[in-house]
Amino acid sequence: MSATTSSDLRYMQQAIDLAKKGLYSTKPNPAVGCVLVKDGQVVGEGWHQRAGQPHAERVALAQAGVNAKGATAYVTLEPCSHFGRTPPCADGLIEAEVARVVVAMQDPNPMVAGQGIERIRNAGIEVLVGVLEAEAKQINLGFIRKMEKQLPFVRLKMASSLDGRTAMENGESHWITGEESRLEVHRMRARCGALITGIGTVLADNPSLTVRLSDEELAKLNLTQDNCHPIRVVLDPNLSMPLDAKMLGLPGRTILMTSRETAERSPEIVEAIDAKGVDMVAVAAEDDRLDIESILRYLAEVEQINDVMVESGAIVAGAFIQSGLVNELHCFIAPSLMGNMAKPMFVLPGIETMADKINLRIQSIDRFGDDARIVLALKD
Repeated sequence: MSATTSSDLRYMQQAIDLAKKGLYSTKPNPAVGCVLVKDGQVVGEGWHQRAGQPHAERVALAQAGVNAKGATAYVTLEPCSHFGRTPPCADGLIEAEVARVVVAMQDPNPMVAGQGIERIRNAGIEVLVGVLEAEAKQINLGFIRKMEKQLPFVRLKMASSLDGRTAMENGESHWITGEESRLEVHRMRARCGALITGIGTVLADNPSLTVRLSDEELAKLNLTQDNCHPIRVVLDPNLSMPLDAKMLGLPGRTILMTSRETAERSPEIVEAIDAKGVDMVAVAAEDDRLDIESILRYLAEVEQINDVMVESGAIVAGAFIQSGLVNELHCFIAPSLMGNMAKPMFVLPGIETMADKINLRIQSIDRFGDDARIVLALKD
């Protein structure tokens, strides 16, 4: 097997940049890029745009045509080896008679999981695996987590003042952060497959929970007004959802998550919710607290959701943090002070001493206008 060269790194980075074009539009599929190189020249390139459409390798092969023979293929994810809505990409590379395949990472999907690489090698084609693997994994964190853990990747978004407050005592909260931060939140919504909030937020704010971006902005994300909205998931243990809630009349699906006990004892409410075209899912619960892991497993396994974003009040946000199932915490912090009477970011019962505190690890800090965004992860 040949060693990784500087050319391998350069062309794999090009494939990764192509894959990023599909970050918002490929769900539930992974975002993948492919570059075909022959005699030091790019002869074909492609990226997966949407589920059901040709995979990156097939797009690149079609562009290269006969020039694919003898070329090196750079692919950010192991070529698939099974028939889905499209034929196996491993077979396409073999049939095109490429000379070498460089793969960033093995596919965590059990239906592939090394079989594509093995099939290509068995055809006598050299395969190099692991080039820019860490960078490739960052593109598909949700897909990887769903395949390995049967859970989606969870981003918890909070907007607060510098003193950690999210609303005034009377509930007033528009707007804590600036326009640039709010635009980034809409991009985050467009990337996720499901957006989770609590019934308390619905009753207090009557939010839309839609993606509100211009046609021009959506086009940059390979999306349209018709396909940009994530599934809205409302945690509603007592079925308190107002049937005239704003979100129920807006584009996109809404799912109400409630307890099995509540669903069984409230057939009339269930029927009224169903008549509004709202899906209802009953999950495990203890008292008025829905089981967060059950919610996330449903979204991953039934709805095929890779990435989830939580936008909620302090109680739901605190419950998600204490569940240990939040992968990233995105805190948008405005340079303002709202005072000790204002509402906090999290309700975290049980923390009484320094030994009880929850430790986080800062992953990145960036700016949006006057605001700062800190991305954090729970420490292991």
